[in-house]
Amino acid sequence: MKKYTCNPVNINYRYQFNMDQRNGGKLQICREAADPSMILFKGRYYIFASMTLGVWVSDDLAHWENHKLPQELPLYDYAPDVRVLGDYVYFCASKRDENCDRYRTKDILNGPYEKIEGNFPYWDPNLFIDDDNRIYFYWGCSNMTPIYGCELDPVTMNPKGEKVELILGHPAEYGFERIGEDNSLLPASEEEIENAYQNFFKSKGQSEDSVPEQLRPLIRGMFSRKPYIEGAWMDKHNGKYYLQYAFAGTQYNTYGDGVYVSDNPLGPFFLADNAPYSYNPGGFLPGAGHGSTMTDKSGNVWHTATMRISVNHDFERRVGIWPAGFDEDGELVCNQRYGDWPYEICEGKQDIWKAPEWMLLSSGKNASASSFAVGFEPQKAIEENVQTFWRPSTANKEEWLTVDLMDVYDVHGIQINFGDYDINIECPGKIRGTTQARYIEERDLVTRWKLEGSQDGIQWEVLSDKTNVNTDLSHDFVLIDSGKQLRYIRLSNMEVPYGQVPVVSGLRVFGLGAGSLPDKPAFKAKRTSDLDMEVQIAEDGATGHLILWGSSQDKLYHSCIVYGNEAVLDSKRIGALVKGRNYCVRVDAFNENGITEGTTANLKS
Repeated sequence: MKKYTCNPVNINYRYQFNMDQRNGGKLQICREAADPSMILFKGRYYIFASMTLGVWVSDDLAHWENHKLPQELPLYDYAPDVRVLGDYVYFCASKRDENCDRYRTKDILNGPYEKIEGNFPYWDPNLFIDDDNRIYFYWGCSNMTPIYGCELDPVTMNPKGEKVELILGHPAEYGFERIGEDNSLLPASEEEIENAYQNFFKSKGQSEDSVPEQLRPLIRGMFSRKPYIEGAWMDKHNGKYYLQYAFAGTQYNTYGDGVYVSDNPLGPFFLADNAPYSYNPGGFLPGAGHGSTMTDKSGNVWHTATMRISVNHDFERRVGIWPAGFDEDGELVCNQRYGDWPYEICEGKQDIWKAPEWMLLSSGKNASASSFAVGFEPQKAIEENVQTFWRPSTANKEEWLTVDLMDVYDVHGIQINFGDYDINIECPGKIRGTTQARYIEERDLVTRWKLEGSQDGIQWEVLSDKTNVNTDLSHDFVLIDSGKQLRYIRLSNMEVPYGQVPVVSGLRVFGLGAGSLPDKPAFKAKRTSDLDMEVQIAEDGATGHLILWGSSQDKLYHSCIVYGNEAVLDSKRIGALVKGRNYCVRVDAFNENGITEGTTANLKS
């Protein structure tokens, strides 16, 4: 039987009760998982992600289970880094103001974990073992300081020699590093930063001397509009070192991973020709930053990274996995075309550029519901935006949501995405944490529902009944491998954690129609600055378009999906260009029946 998955990873995401001082100490509640480290160890796959209290385990990369980890591990510290070294798995996480310990084990799920005393603080760590068994370490997470690297002693795991500065942000030259939605903001001037910095202390009636010296760059960074350069991950291929890093900021749709290349593990490093490496700015659930890259049992390369929601809290995040690899010129590449649509995970060699088998059928169609709150209409659940959602008037199980596909289609997959809104409950546990005060929900909660399908809206058949499950899958994916002829999809009998009123951010239906493919799209692409281009697409009746760009016609490694009239009525701005580099652009069109590739053109100034 074929195996399919659909981003984000279909797993239980734990609730966080954040006592965020930036919000006046108000309790903010959301689900979170981020900063994934994915490894292959003794024939199984493991993902360690921030704020999950555990590890996700899989035998096939398609089906994952959550297992809790021992409480003596620093599970409240961000960005867990995990690497295999011989018979051991080494684990560590982030602390800024105290030494970070390491832990190692031969048995991830059962332990024991041996503690290795740390001797310096760091943030966003990454361990790398070279072919000669020398060990290197990379860390850094700041918009004012770089990513550092050093060699470690293989016995004590303490640094050998001085740390080396490796990567700094260059948002004035690398458009993709700019912060803001769609990479929209350039850094503030040094004068602006200094004025804001001094006014910060004046407003609090304090002097600069009242703050520890190591915290002052962080405060300056708050006013800099500079990107956080963070989340290092090192890989080696054919003698080259590929140092990956996250950019822009986790709360933006442009959160992604760049890559630098060197002949040596401590540099000097140079920006790769195809940077950014992982970039997913469009679609239902955007973002693909701060991740890791892993080779599976069949030699396929995969990249896992953080996806952005950021409605209830900036750090409301999920985890995605995408095919990756190296091209014939040694470029590290990742395929995020249609990056939140279903894709097959093959047991053998994977074609990373394989087109989707099934199209999105629900976008632009009709939705109805038993009831809705003002501003949360049923149409919100099918507009391909994870930040908007349908919300019924009550939490009663009689509430329902129906999507009318407006024709009968061969339906193969349905993704049910539950969001969260206005959860008003007391924190069920003790607020704790070293970097941000919070409590992570320890109980196993449930999310339940029933899904039905119909050809005529009168006779219904059950597609999946999860009204009695004990799982909590807020992004569940229902696979109908052989397909069913359906026009209507109905979601009902919903029960979500804490007795809250359910909200559905996406009832997404995938399959195939039997009609015509869209016409080859006509478009205009123009470079409007060193860092930006605008793409305008002629009206053609397609469901949406995929904008692709890259260094040459056969290296269109970057993409951004747009739906409806987003790039028709107004041109679509892409802010991810590198100053001084030339680009080619192509626009593909898609509808319920398939994809029509466009013609590649040189980007004009």
